[in-house]
Amino acid sequence: MKSIQWKVLATLSAIVAAAAADRALTLIWRGATGDKPPTVPEDPETTWVEAASWAALSGAVMGVARMMATRRAAAYYLKSTGELPKALRR
Repeated sequence: MKSIQWKVLATLSAIVAAAAADRALTLIWRGATGDKPPTVPEDPETTWVEAASWAALSGAVMGVARMMATRRAAAYYLKSTGELPKALRR
């Protein structure tokens, strides 16, 4: 049962983190470029620099956001159950 609880908690935290990261990405991009982020970086009309920059920035921000969310969820789980989720044990 704990395994299911952890999966639900981890999934919900990842969804919330992705939504927050997406908003942050848009703000960062607009602040840096003055334009909207590329909606389809694969579009040939999007420059290579713009597409590669967006891919690097979004990958890094989303990865960090997911890691932070999972760590917070794991801390909550540990506090609630007294042990780490099985998936995070060494």
